[in-house]
Amino acid sequence: MLILLPPSEGKTAPRSGAPLDLHSLFLPSLAGERTTVMGTLSAVSSAPDAARVLGVGASAQPDIDANTVLMESPTAPAHQVFTGVLFDALDYSALPEAARRRARKSVLVFSGLFGVLTLGNRIPNHRLSVSNSLPGIGRMSSWWKPRLAPLLDAHATSSRVIIDCRSGGYAAQWKAPPAVTATVDVFQIRNGERTVVSHFAKHTRGLVARELLLAGPRAVKSVEAAADVVAASGSASGPYDWTVDLVPSTGTKPASLQITLPDQHTTV
Repeated sequence: MLILLPPSEGKTAPRSGAPLDLHSLFLPSLAGERTTVMGTLSAVSSAPDAARVLGVGASAQPDIDANTVLMESPTAPAHQVFTGVLFDALDYSALPEAARRRARKSVLVFSGLFGVLTLGNRIPNHRLSVSNSLPGIGRMSSWWKPRLAPLLDAHATSSRVIIDCRSGGYAAQWKAPPAVTATVDVFQIRNGERTVVSHFAKHTRGLVARELLLAGPRAVKSVEAAADVVAASGSASGPYDWTVDLVPSTGTKPASLQITLPDQHTTV
């Protein structure tokens, strides 16, 4: 089982820890590519127009400054650094130890700066969206795609199920094999009709990842089995108020795990 996640813009900057070791990261053969991106990002972040190039506001200045000292800054595991809505819902620290081990092995977090990471990889604070373009590199999603594809294609050959919780540019970084992949698409009932929503999507995807990690690979042996696990968590005896439909793969397009939230849904 593989679970694919986006990173979070919100991060907790490590206050202590060893400096970055590129060869300790997932897919260490990408160390040269990561060095190239970090060097360019450092130069961009040192320039007066850094906020404009990175598409951020003045409040992001500490993150921009962090981009200039990536190799010297303290690091922490990615599951501690990423602190956005999805990762809050995943709640790694509250998982049982067996599920945390699965998370460190089975969860891949896609990144504009590093390409792809595991939750156990130690990283510094940083700010670079996959939608950003850097001088001489271009848009990060396009730059990473040909570099990630052969490595992740090989890594995924033994996976019987891949649950893709990414969206936008992060999904463009690597196309998972459609025959064993299901995207997680979130809807909500509004005025009696099912509507695509973004407000609850990240939170819901974090909960889906959590339920699959709790269930483990013995229960998640196929896309259909993954759908059953998620559906059970939304049943009368489950903790969530969602319903689940599985739209099968069409060959070139992965299956879609469609989660529908009720009109009065809250994240609590």
